[in-house]
Amino acid sequence: MFDIISIIQTVGYFGVFAIIFAESGLFFGFFLPGDSLLFTAGLLASQGLLKIYFLMPLLFTAAVLGDSAGYWLGRKLGPMIFKKEDSFFFHKKHIERTRIFYAKYGAKTIIISRFVPIIRTFAPILAGVGNMEYKTFITYNIFGGAFWAIGISGLGFFLGNAIPGIEKYLHFIIALIIIVSFLPILKEFAAARKNHSAKII
Repeated sequence: MFDIISIIQTVGYFGVFAIIFAESGLFFGFFLPGDSLLFTAGLLASQGLLKIYFLMPLLFTAAVLGDSAGYWLGRKLGPMIFKKEDSFFFHKKHIERTRIFYAKYGAKTIIISRFVPIIRTFAPILAGVGNMEYKTFITYNIFGGAFWAIGISGLGFFLGNAIPGIEKYLHFIIALIIIVSFLPILKEFAAARKNHSAKII
């Protein structure tokens, strides 16, 4: 498991911005600890190690700009993405999982995917590939960025102030966040495979 506290203390505000930016829309960002980093940053802010009034706008900006970068990357590369060979930073299965989300939720995927690891990295890229109108994209992007970046860091800040000594249970909380955040992927992918099998039969 990532040592989130050490990461934040080492990279500081600029590093936290870069991590959230990359995970929000760059191919190689899918493995970065977005949810747990946001929560821990808010928790550290509750202890005075970070300034919450500076942290929240920073995280929100990183999330929105990262998604926008992913969108324009998708617009630029287009269908080439689907022809790209698998590598450490890219797997076609991630595109397929994201496509399943779009099939069910449409443009709302931009908001919903914020809370789903891997999907949140590839959702803006596929929005660009599919030529989603940018006005529609940026609207969902802003709302999604606010709910995710401000919401999760705010939760960490709130619980850090409300529950003394909560940092002792941080690894348990992070593990729980990871498990819960992956549930939508598993559910949607299992349902898609079930439907595909039913069609074959």
